[in-house]
Amino acid sequence: MTDQHGGSEGRAERSARHCYRHPDQETGITCTRCDRPICPECMISASVGYQCPECVKGGSGTGHAPTANRPRTLAGGSVAADPRLVTKVILALNVALFIAVRARGDALLDDLLLFGRARTELFGPVEGVAEGQWYRLFSSMFLHQEIWHILMNMLGLWFLGPPLEAALGRLRFVGLYLLSGLGGGALTYLIAAPEQPSLGASGAIFGLFGATAVLMRRLRYDMRPILVLLGINLVFTFTWSNIAWEAHVGGLVAGALLAYAMVHAPRERRQLVQYAAFGGMLLVIVVMCVIRTAQLT
Repeated sequence: MTDQHGGSEGRAERSARHCYRHPDQETGITCTRCDRPICPECMISASVGYQCPECVKGGSGTGHAPTANRPRTLAGGSVAADPRLVTKVILALNVALFIAVRARGDALLDDLLLFGRARTELFGPVEGVAEGQWYRLFSSMFLHQEIWHILMNMLGLWFLGPPLEAALGRLRFVGLYLLSGLGGGALTYLIAAPEQPSLGASGAIFGLFGATAVLMRRLRYDMRPILVLLGINLVFTFTWSNIAWEAHVGGLVAGALLAYAMVHAPRERRQLVQYAAFGGMLLVIVVMCVIRTAQLT
């Protein structure tokens, strides 16, 4: 009888405890991590029981960082509220540069387009990537001269970009887009004639094509639509005149390889594999450019 009575008193005492944040609120609930008394206003649901705001702020309650329980994309990126933001920014940059070229004319075009080594003016200086103007590999990715060219590329970007941005996360999507474009430019620089000019987002867009095919295969979706669309674009690549097929092929291969590394990386080593894939692709691009520069100078 004594033990039972003492247990009832102990329970009554515990139930009369007051919330550590609201002393006027009596509560019988305590934080499962620190045992602080918490009222209904302060208690936060956890996987087991309730936690106080201080413990939730300090960690996830699972031994991981506070961000460990946030939702992640298939590739491990953060889920964003607007899955089209980066796509919109890239599209806006292309359109802005297109307008600038239309306003400034050939002067701006000659300063930004990609070529290995040539003179843009009859008695002007020798210019090009081989002369140290490596920025042309980047600037040419956002450069368009004809209205049909930018319309086709931006249509492809708007069609392929948002699903990939949502599946990979913003940072990984940016890396995929840029390295695909640079990969296409580097292959063009490596094997095309040094005086052959090249411009446009096509290399990056073909990288998105390759990444979309890899992603759809990973998710076991019907791949026929994307393969048909890719096949049509490859036919245009090798049959239409004045198209730098090297940029399309280089971007396609780079995008597919990067996407494969991102969506097939083991979860426990995902970041390491992805960093290695992006770093390795960048190294390959640099090596191609160094080799070609040595050939031309």
